[in-house]
Amino acid sequence: MRQLYVYILASKSHRLYTGVSHNLETRVFQHRQGDVTFTAKYRINRLVYYERLGPPIVAITREKQIKGWVRSKKIALIDSVNPTWNDLAADWFEPPKPTADPSLRSG
Repeated sequence: MRQLYVYILASKSHRLYTGVSHNLETRVFQHRQGDVTFTAKYRINRLVYYERLGPPIVAITREKQIKGWVRSKKIALIDSVNPTWNDLAADWFEPPKPTADPSLRSG
């Protein structure tokens, strides 16, 4: 049985996005790269909540349930497991390596 994840991302200003994915790490990476239009537009890229669920019907039903909630209920859900709104995926990816500035070449 394939596991799916329901997740909530947040921007620094706490704008929220709820989604579902079978590969959470890849999906969060896509959000961070700006591959998802809505989250790119509002810079929503911090993973603040996720649930591991079973069959797709269960995950999709849960996603729709959370999306239907008022904002305060979504915030209460996040606060119940992540009261400081830490980025739960902060250490999933290597930081980008600095690129050399060609104008600073020695010689």
